[in-house]
Amino acid sequence: MSTRVLVVDDTVVFRRAIAEALEAVPGVAVAGTASNGRMALSRIAALRPDLVTLDIEMPEMNGLQVLEEMRGAAHMPGVIMVSALTSRGGQMTVKALELGAFDFITKPESGSAEQNIARVRDGLLPIIRAYERSREIRSILAGGAFKHSALAVPPLALHAAPPLSAPAAPREAGQRVLLRSGSALVLIGVSTGGPSALARLLPSLPADLRAPVLVVQHMPALFTAPLAESLNKKCTLPVKEAVDGEAALPGRVYLAPGGRQMKVAPGPSGEVTLRVNDDAPIHNCRPAVDYLFRSAALHFPGRSIAAILTGMGNDGTEGLRLLRRSGCFSLAQDETSCVVFGMPKEAIAAGVIDKVAPLDAMGELIARAVQENR
Repeated sequence: MSTRVLVVDDTVVFRRAIAEALEAVPGVAVAGTASNGRMALSRIAALRPDLVTLDIEMPEMNGLQVLEEMRGAAHMPGVIMVSALTSRGGQMTVKALELGAFDFITKPESGSAEQNIARVRDGLLPIIRAYERSREIRSILAGGAFKHSALAVPPLALHAAPPLSAPAAPREAGQRVLLRSGSALVLIGVSTGGPSALARLLPSLPADLRAPVLVVQHMPALFTAPLAESLNKKCTLPVKEAVDGEAALPGRVYLAPGGRQMKVAPGPSGEVTLRVNDDAPIHNCRPAVDYLFRSAALHFPGRSIAAILTGMGNDGTEGLRLLRRSGCFSLAQDETSCVVFGMPKEAIAAGVIDKVAPLDAMGELIARAVQENR
């Protein structure tokens, strides 16, 4: 049975490019096209597609407005946003992902028609396959026939931990508390479904968390800055995009810049220093989870609490293997709460996960693990 896709874009060139790219994907059929948001809503109701490729910026009704209208409709297909590689495009795409869009691709900025069709096809193919797997799994879960225990290693219980402590006394303005030997370091890796997952996990971390939180979210440049800004508005802990050379302070969240690698290294006084660079991609990803995890295992062994969240592929598994050799506590998001059970599944299958947990339980587990590491 084919996956039926509705293509929504206000330009003939991109409608044609996306439709031709989709027609070249086995098992995918173009159900129809729409040139604006209002037409898209009508055709979604009439055609009931499985997926919609939805242009962000359109006249009359933009992609965000269409997505908001769709959320209350009887038929809710999956949505892949199609974004321009601009600051405004990044801001709107992050909002769309928070509203429930499955994933996004960026529009090619140059090249021939044939090259652009190939780029769109290569970008859409893994997303469509991931969506198909996600839809199948959710259908099985809804029917009650799925057995999670076949995929998960037996979770290791945390050592008995006291209730989360009361908030610490506020620090004086400008006071810098640097992470040194013996303190904890929280590492989070995430991909597809990440913005909405982070918007649920990070606000659940306590205001007195005695560790910096370092996040790698697979995203291109121009998209992580608006994501950090959006998360900062939702969280008690300050959230920012990481800057090369800055010290990672406890009670702060640092997001790896899109299109760049982020690692940790010891500073002059033993503090955790963030290094942001243009080193080569790993697993075709930059930023890459393994890149961050490996550096933490090398320079700060035994101090990490690492969590691998929803996403495609296996990025993070090898880094977790190195971290656990030095005593890292590792968490994986469970399948039921994942948008795509790829990265967590690979880590679980590799035997490098201590505990599998639903997303809404991970904040407390991380906080307790940080307490034990103090």
